[in-house]
Amino acid sequence: QVQLVESGGGLVQPGGSLRLSCAASGLRFSVYLMEWHRQAPGKQRELVAGITGDSITNYADSVKGRFTISRDNAKNTGYLQMDSLKPEDTAVYYCNAKFALTYWGQGTQVTVSS
Repeated sequence: QVQLVESGGGLVQPGGSLRLSCAASGLRFSVYLMEWHRQAPGKQRELVAGITGDSITNYADSVKGRFTISRDNAKNTGYLQMDSLKPEDTAVYYCNAKFALTYWGQGTQVTVSS
């Protein structure tokens, strides 16, 4: 049974940092493309960043230079380091893993507010 579990969300002030984790089980994590998406209230889910099995990355323009996606295949875990957070980064953040199928985690809330 495949599971993706996000953690690390919370409340942070503007300009602060958070590190999200996505722990995967039940799949050969190293061959999967991993992505982080987010969904703000009343908005569509959007892609934030992606990383291939051999760590080629891509980012949405809105987070370039502030967010860093990474992965540790030995630990079956992906990460999203978020720095210089802005109120508009407030959303539920989801990780997924894509290969033949796509699997999603349950999401973790990130709130950026003073």
